[in-house]
Amino acid sequence: MTEKNSNSKGFIGGILSLPNDSPKKTIIIAFLLCLVCSVLVSTAAVVLKSKQVANKELDIKKNILAISGLSAENGDIETAFEKFEVKVVDLETGQYADIDPSSYDQQKASSDPAQSIKLTAEQDIAKIGRRAKLATIYLLKENDTIKQVILPIHGYGLWSTLYGFIAFEGDFNTIQGLQFYAHAETPGLGGEVDNPKWRKQWHGKKAFDQDGHLKIKVIRGHVDFKMADAEHKVDGLSGATLTSRGVSNLVNYWLGDHGFGPYLTNMRSAMEK
Repeated sequence: MTEKNSNSKGFIGGILSLPNDSPKKTIIIAFLLCLVCSVLVSTAAVVLKSKQVANKELDIKKNILAISGLSAENGDIETAFEKFEVKVVDLETGQYADIDPSSYDQQKASSDPAQSIKLTAEQDIAKIGRRAKLATIYLLKENDTIKQVILPIHGYGLWSTLYGFIAFEGDFNTIQGLQFYAHAETPGLGGEVDNPKWRKQWHGKKAFDQDGHLKIKVIRGHVDFKMADAEHKVDGLSGATLTSRGVSNLVNYWLGDHGFGPYLTNMRSAMEK
């Protein structure tokens, strides 16, 4: 009779009827709980993925607006962002690529051997490993005249890869601003890359000298405006030498020959004609 009652309870009923101190009951209940939780988490990840992607894109647009000095009226970021023309650049030639920017994911492309190149140790001063062959840029125009160009940049600091943008005025040399939107540097030290006072120093600096040589760098200590090439130098972050060096390296990489250098050279040459 007892055996019949046990069978009638089914598997779950049989497990629940076991004593609470039963090792078998503990293991099975823990397994079932983990299974249910994993299903719920996986389902939530799938359901919310599109929203997460949309929020990420919106945050990037917000940062681009911020670095360009534009504001979104009534918080309408999408409408404000319509002022930008989005283009894709071939980094090797510095020419625009015939590709729809909305269909191109630069970060994803950087991990695809077919869409990226592996950097040598000498080239890889930004410590990014691989670099996508194409890059997405943002042009702010006024009556067909380019007023600003915003370029994506990234590279390793002390603890993390910093992702951000550097903006140039229409001469493709004067820096409008620099801003990072993602990193994991130490708060109060390397995390001071987010400090508005430090970021403000980049405004008005010249990336290249009159001969087109890349000169911008983050120095150790403070910039004395009487020193030579002061217009090409930015204060280092106090107590964060390695992060400062990382920022200097990543900026120099992306503005150099293996980054946006060819594009910036082409654009400055076109202006002189």
